[in-house]
Amino acid sequence: MPATLRLTVLAAIAALLLSACAAPSPSAKLSAAVYSIQNVGSDTMVNLALAWAEAYQGEHSDVRIAVTGGGSGTGIASLINGTVDLANASRQIKKEEIDRAQANHITPGEHTVARDAIAVIVHPSNPVERLTLQQISDIYTGKITNWKQVGGEDRPIVLLSRESNSGTHVFFLEQVIRLGDSKSKALFSPETLLLPSSEGITAEARQNPNAIGYDGLGYVTPEVKVLAVARKAEGPFVMPGIESVNESTYPIARDLYMYTVGQPAGPLEQYLSWILSPAGQQIVGKLGFVPLAIRP
Repeated sequence: MPATLRLTVLAAIAALLLSACAAPSPSAKLSAAVYSIQNVGSDTMVNLALAWAEAYQGEHSDVRIAVTGGGSGTGIASLINGTVDLANASRQIKKEEIDRAQANHITPGEHTVARDAIAVIVHPSNPVERLTLQQISDIYTGKITNWKQVGGEDRPIVLLSRESNSGTHVFFLEQVIRLGDSKSKALFSPETLLLPSSEGITAEARQNPNAIGYDGLGYVTPEVKVLAVARKAEGPFVMPGIESVNESTYPIARDLYMYTVGQPAGPLEQYLSWILSPAGQQIVGKLGFVPLAIRP
């Protein structure tokens, strides 16, 4: 090989070796240092989860939190499949879901992160002011079909509900329609209009004078009318709110959950601790939910 060619080849090899030994670029270091959290689930909780993620990332540049909805069932199914770090749920995980998770060598870790009231809403022009749990159950199972049967005008009742994958749908079915009776087989009336979002229920109730719906308190707007609810016919009839939830006087209240694969550690544990801190719980109250920090 000519001397000139040998020198050229040796120079090229030396350049490649130097390149391979060089320190990684700043962007590569940054990428390696960022911890990613995948957070999926409850549509009721999605705005709250987004607000938590935005605030936390503002203080922790080394953490990236991706939040999507899809419903509590979707979040829990993703946890069972091992594809998410956090599953948001507006209902408690079911025994059959725990069994499926354990069959997949996953033990769900449950974390109560906030509380919520489910408000029963109607059109502002509806003269009905209050309902009992039994009346709401009878309305949603189709036993009561006209507003005049509960003190309103002679109008057909239009039923609004979340879709069956929603944790709010499941909670309302079990605690309101079935009145907390685990042996009950009562179901939503086939006439029920299933809507894909909490915002959709509020929007429909706002424009339909015959409608009745239910929504997490954080999604209720001034354009709809909220009904007082009682456990028994003799009352008391109570409006949903932070105080009535904390005092356990409002009858349709629930905990909100995040589920993890086992007990969290490292950045995920730190994020959950921050959510339960005064800073995280302050956001809960700002979005219309009930902070854990002020529970008695």
